[in-house]
Amino acid sequence: MNIKFSILVLPLLVVSSYCSTIFSLSSEGSLSAPQDLISSRNGKFTAGFYSVGDNAYIFAIWFTKSLADGTNTIVWMANRNQPINGQKSHLSLFKSGNLVLIDANQINVWESGTQSSTSSVELRLLDNGNLVLVTYEGQRLWQSFDSPTDTLLPEQPLTKTSKLVSRRSLTNFSSGFYQLHFNEDNVLHLVFDGIEMTSVFWPSPWLIVWDAGRSTYNDSKTAVLDRFGNFTSSDRFGFQSADYGVELQRRFSLDVDGNLRLYSLDKLSNIWKVSWQLFPAACRIHGVCGLNSLCSYDPVSGRKCSCVPGYRMKNPKDWSYGCEPEFSISCNDTSSLDFIPLRHVEFYGYDIAYFRNKTLQECKDLCLKHCDCKGFEYKYVEGNGTYGCYPKTLLFNGYVQASWPDFVYLKVPKAQRARQEQYEGNLQCDDKKVMLDRAYRRKEHGGWMKPFIWLVVVAGVFEILCVLTYFIKTRKSSNETTQGYLHLSTRFKKFTYAELKKATSNFSEEIGRGGGGIVYKGKLSDDRVAAIKSLYGASYQGEAEFLAEVSTIGNVNHMNLIEIWGYCAEGKHRLLVYEYMECGSLSDNLNANNLDWEKRFEIALGTAKGLAYLHEECLEWVLHCDVKPQNILLDSNYKPKVADFGLSKIFNRGGLDHSNFSTIRGTRGYMAPEWVFKMPITSKVDVYSYGIVLLEMITGKSPEVCADGDSGDDDSMGLGLLVTWIREKMRENSERKSWIQQIVDPALNGKFDLEKMEILLELALQCSEEDRDARPTMCEVVDKMLHPENFELKLDMLM
Repeated sequence: MNIKFSILVLPLLVVSSYCSTIFSLSSEGSLSAPQDLISSRNGKFTAGFYSVGDNAYIFAIWFTKSLADGTNTIVWMANRNQPINGQKSHLSLFKSGNLVLIDANQINVWESGTQSSTSSVELRLLDNGNLVLVTYEGQRLWQSFDSPTDTLLPEQPLTKTSKLVSRRSLTNFSSGFYQLHFNEDNVLHLVFDGIEMTSVFWPSPWLIVWDAGRSTYNDSKTAVLDRFGNFTSSDRFGFQSADYGVELQRRFSLDVDGNLRLYSLDKLSNIWKVSWQLFPAACRIHGVCGLNSLCSYDPVSGRKCSCVPGYRMKNPKDWSYGCEPEFSISCNDTSSLDFIPLRHVEFYGYDIAYFRNKTLQECKDLCLKHCDCKGFEYKYVEGNGTYGCYPKTLLFNGYVQASWPDFVYLKVPKAQRARQEQYEGNLQCDDKKVMLDRAYRRKEHGGWMKPFIWLVVVAGVFEILCVLTYFIKTRKSSNETTQGYLHLSTRFKKFTYAELKKATSNFSEEIGRGGGGIVYKGKLSDDRVAAIKSLYGASYQGEAEFLAEVSTIGNVNHMNLIEIWGYCAEGKHRLLVYEYMECGSLSDNLNANNLDWEKRFEIALGTAKGLAYLHEECLEWVLHCDVKPQNILLDSNYKPKVADFGLSKIFNRGGLDHSNFSTIRGTRGYMAPEWVFKMPITSKVDVYSYGIVLLEMITGKSPEVCADGDSGDDDSMGLGLLVTWIREKMRENSERKSWIQQIVDPALNGKFDLEKMEILLELALQCSEEDRDARPTMCEVVDKMLHPENFELKLDMLM
């Protein structure tokens, strides 16, 4: 009996001696992975290093008490996308007030970005689960409640500057595909941001805000769950849990399947139970099965995914990659194509257009006519007693529901028509854990003495190297110790001011100037030619605040957006380092008559793609606010890249709420009426500016000066002068060819496609409408109007 007792007690003694739990961390202190922990005073929450793989850890906060299955529930993560090594990694609170998570290879994986004028700073885990960095006077420098991951705790607000992002899978804690945040219209939105596709699916996209029971008339952008199970949001969305009124342990989570759920802990069974969920129909959540697939739900077996006939899974282990065709289609031989009817099926979105009162055969002919049509939905339209045709460019967000009466017709080769085989299988998620190689391996074989001697030798050498490294680093200035790459994930470099001064030969060669700053040409130490922009008006910012905005811009990645290579935040200096564009700006090339019709059209298309990405595809919502030819740069092949995007955030981070700006931004002639008339600012201001740029490319005339040479008056700030001139030409000349030739840039010498030019003109005029609701979004510009394969369809609709 005593032997058994000793065997049981020994592991407990080992664990208690190995783990170190404290209630706070003071300045110049650190927590070592994986053993050091911080506990809340009431014992409900623990913060520390949580294992997510083989020797891979994240710094997280979790409920201390394990569940019935032995697992812990994580409520916050610092480095979910970049796990650290389980040995020699640590969380350090520096004397400066900055909290930094450092990997074993001395890489700064995460930091709070805080500074304190006093060295009396402490890290505490409060009883409500909030990890706070406070001074001894009680001032909060940073708190985890301001940057939630996938979970909100009671009294933790979701604000205009925060968002919930789901996990990748149940066992992979990295960022997943679903996001909950306040959009530019002040309304809570659920967004699917997948591998290839992005779409908003809640509130229902086909409903206007008021029909969805929401309100845009709020400026607080705050949502919060109280301790009793009541959730309220400033956009009038709210609910109460099934067990409302009782103070329980609760959490509000955006789960891996894209559903929002409120959980309450059952103290008897020690299991989380769902007390509210947003979607009872799991298949209505976008992106659950990927492209070219169908979602079906069975109450017994749950949700299933299957490829549509003639398609196969891209990744057998992960449905999020969707399916790919097993066949190829020839657009030149429509006689070899046929359609497979799929009953009780719907695919939401990605319609080429909506065609009213069409027969089934007319709809088939329309889909055969357009190569990018993958199939069509043929639906009875209640109210007018006719059928509507919805040809699809993509088969996405597909689901099967027995109550859905209509058909989807899938375009396939006739040889495939005879085979209607369909792969079915349970929904599978990528449950692989994020692995890191062990940095410090142990010998598994041989006697113990030899490995021990080698271990002592290696440890001695390592210690000597550490001492030498310490003395070398302490001799450098504080600025030098913070140089190098900011984070492993950001991919851009922090330069010193001296480096950039040398690269630009003391800022001697100016290549551009605008409202944002002055641009100089420079040559970096690795011989890359760069454009280095010294920003106006940003010197008042703290470095951490500036870096937060630079990080957003630096992580934006699109072929039609200028690439940022690095930055400088030193003293009063705030500089950005960009790639250098050989052919200069669109403005320079228009003035020099260097652009033929084909180049102008490709520039229009590429610019639209870049702006569409900023507005609706990148993770952070970014407005440009100054779209003009000077900010559209051209590479050696005249491919466009939009520059200066996102700088409105850098100028006034605290004042940006996606709808209100304290000052007018932009350039005379390109500014939307919303700026002048103090209306709420949305992405449509960029659409207006883009329309004016199109008109300038078409006519060769600057919008800052009237077409007849007179400048606009100060009150109007030049709004609509070029638009008004073009519309007058349209009214004066009824013949299409006549008025178009009168306004087209004479430098083209009449060498342009008349039909494409007419569509481009119509697009430009629609983008530059005074009523912002009449303007399309940039995604609509790209998907519906600018792709060359859609021109023929657009002409059909005009006739």
